[in-house]
Amino acid sequence: MNNNHLKQCDKLVPASYIKQAEQSCTSINNLISHLLEHKKIPEDPWRSDIIEALLSSLSQMDSNNFLSSCGAGEREGRIFSELVASRNYRLAHGVGRSGDVTAVQPKAVGSSILNQLCTRIVLDIIRQVGAGTATSCIIVPMATGMTLLLCFLTLRASRPKAKYIIWPRIDQKSCFKSMISAGFEPVVIENKLEGDELRTDLEMIKEKVKHLGSENVLCIHSTTSCFAPRVPDRLEEIAKICKENDIPHIVNNAYGLQSSKCMHLLQQAARLGRVDAFVQSCDKNLLVPVGGAIVASFNKDGFIENVASTYAGRASASPAIDLLITSLQMGLSGLKQLLKQRKENYNYLRDEMCKLAEKHGEQLLATPHNPISMAMSLSTLAGMEKHVTEFGSMLFTRNVSGARVVPLDSKKTIGSYSFTGYGSHCDQYKCPYLTVAAAIGMNKDECQLLTKRIDKTFTEIKFKNNSAKNKIPSTITQSSQLNN
Repeated sequence: MNNNHLKQCDKLVPASYIKQAEQSCTSINNLISHLLEHKKIPEDPWRSDIIEALLSSLSQMDSNNFLSSCGAGEREGRIFSELVASRNYRLAHGVGRSGDVTAVQPKAVGSSILNQLCTRIVLDIIRQVGAGTATSCIIVPMATGMTLLLCFLTLRASRPKAKYIIWPRIDQKSCFKSMISAGFEPVVIENKLEGDELRTDLEMIKEKVKHLGSENVLCIHSTTSCFAPRVPDRLEEIAKICKENDIPHIVNNAYGLQSSKCMHLLQQAARLGRVDAFVQSCDKNLLVPVGGAIVASFNKDGFIENVASTYAGRASASPAIDLLITSLQMGLSGLKQLLKQRKENYNYLRDEMCKLAEKHGEQLLATPHNPISMAMSLSTLAGMEKHVTEFGSMLFTRNVSGARVVPLDSKKTIGSYSFTGYGSHCDQYKCPYLTVAAAIGMNKDECQLLTKRIDKTFTEIKFKNNSAKNKIPSTITQSSQLNN
């Protein structure tokens, strides 16, 4: 209610009551005013009812919710299901226009305000978690792979001769498919084994740039967040190579926002070299449903605006709605607590996995440059690849999701490209292994339950393995019986 409404209510209840209610409404209005003025994630979490009041106010600014609405077009925000309308807070028009996904819609003022506000809040979050000099970002209603594809298509206009993308190998299908689906030829750079870690081969990148010619290279496509024993690429050195050779640099930062180390690598790379854009998933970093990604940049050269204009048509407002709700309900204090908890859980899980590895005659692979994922060898199962893959299946049936068991002989074909040792980020790693991650939102109880189930599975699979090794062949058994 506004002040006029409250004044009219003093004829219904005592004026002293109205004054008290007016103070409460003023506090809420001040909270919203502060958000709209500063466009940053609030320090303290908001209550759900205040967030809903804000969304309701914004939705009333969209034409489909006008009391006098008379739509005569093919897209008028009509929704058949009341459940769907409620789920989307009656924000039916989406965001952007046919020429630009960030453009303001005349029929959807509320949705446009929501999208612009959410974008500014997300940029503030990116700065808060370590990329302090980031200048711009957009929210795209696609997951990371398709958003990377959009970035590559955007680069095509400025580099018409380029047909190659130099890509330090990371065994994850969507980022690879993003390159071939965009019509470019990936140049795979195999990783170098340093101790237990798989690291970027910088000399091979330099050799490929020289061999192909910098003008024929669309970009170098590097990675921060990844599964151990792969560790983040040497971003600073790659950024310098890009700057020296005038080659764009796109970074797959899929779940790197939750890692201060990944964000530091990005910040340093931008300071010392060239980073055109970095792409991250909304769901992996900010605990919202799958379906959105964030493209961010340190530059003021208009690349982010070009990405927005490359996107064809309007876009779903769902990712922006989810991000706005989550950031307000989380608050900066809540986000910082989650990031702190994630680091603590990583250290705790690493210690517990070390104990587990020692118990079963294995080792936790030394991957100090990977701040989120860790890997435990399965060397005692080497030579019994059936049991290695069965290990992963048994974990899944015990409701352990996200853990990956990587055998030595895995092969994968993506398009016309074939990979050996797929999953291990190299042709032949030195042992099969199990990899797990301590990601944002995980709690200590889950770490304990995870190690308990891995322990139980390991005991069972080793029993099967030993039984198979000790099994007496039937021909020997029959011969023994005849002799007796």
